[in-house]
Amino acid sequence: MPRRRLARLGRDLFPRGFTRPCRRSNHRHHSPGPRDAGRRGQNLAEAETFPPPRPSASLSSTRITSFHQANAPGHYITRDGRGMSTSTAEKVEDKISEKEENEKPIDPSPALLNYRFAYPEFLPDPNPLHRNKLREKLERKDMLARRSNIEIPEFYVGSILAVTHSDPHAPGKTNRFLGICIQRLGCGLRANFILRNVIDHLGVEVHFDLYDPTIQKIDVIRLEKRLDEELFYLRDAPPEYSTFPLDMEAEYHPDGAEVPVNEMKVPLKPTPWLQRWERMNMKGIIDCLPQVNEKRRRKAALKIHQKPWEKYDLMKMYRETIPMEEQSEIFAEVHSKLHELELHRHKMKRSRNFVRPKKSG
Repeated sequence: MPRRRLARLGRDLFPRGFTRPCRRSNHRHHSPGPRDAGRRGQNLAEAETFPPPRPSASLSSTRITSFHQANAPGHYITRDGRGMSTSTAEKVEDKISEKEENEKPIDPSPALLNYRFAYPEFLPDPNPLHRNKLREKLERKDMLARRSNIEIPEFYVGSILAVTHSDPHAPGKTNRFLGICIQRLGCGLRANFILRNVIDHLGVEVHFDLYDPTIQKIDVIRLEKRLDEELFYLRDAPPEYSTFPLDMEAEYHPDGAEVPVNEMKVPLKPTPWLQRWERMNMKGIIDCLPQVNEKRRRKAALKIHQKPWEKYDLMKMYRETIPMEEQSEIFAEVHSKLHELELHRHKMKRSRNFVRPKKSG
């Protein structure tokens, strides 16, 4: 075929705007512009005599346009992707199926979901801005490692605890504080609780971090619950409702029994109070409206401070809760270790209660 005809055929196969490398040099040049548009029809008719290119056998997902469309202005041969062998495709399908099986939702078990009351610190912060799955996983491992060194029993707001901790300002000495738990907050290693007691007619509150390395022992003196999630109103109650002897003996609670709920209601001292308790829906307070003036009673009756629409706010509930499937997945991860620690604790308790008989005579 003459060289001039091959050149014209090359200009038709590579239309205007398409760059092709030059064999003789490293620079690139564009195909001819509109001045050769008149010859393009004749060259196209000559190019149709050549057979269309055959697609490669290894390209399973390749799409090639027709030869007429490839030689039309503004079109050229296109390929959507590279193919793969049959064995590679089967491996990819197996991996996808395994991933789908792993992503199947876990059926929430009632036994595991009960852990959210006894071990609420294992649940992450529901606020998505504070979520970090890697940090949460590492914190759970640290929490289990800490629980293997010290016994952290089950307790709730309203339980009476005794905490023995070392004094950082007096090396070698320990302190023991006994009181009622009035608040329990936090998640992960930031879990904390507050104990309150009245000592020498003075209210004393101590804030403890649950996983503080200075804590040596936590004893549950009385395991019970209260009607409210926080007991800050004990600050405005008579001192006898917050007074507990420091040498109080622990009460026996059988294993597996339900935690009792103390439905005692507390009266409040005369005003002033630390908070406007008449506006709060506290179940553990005796009616305190007679102790306030008419203006405060009128404002409490208007319920301006309340937000009744929040019970219909689904996004607020979503931001404040952890899905059941995620809770079940988290507690399934720590269930075996917690169960092992619980069995070890029961074994050590039986060994302490056993007294070896002595030989007489």
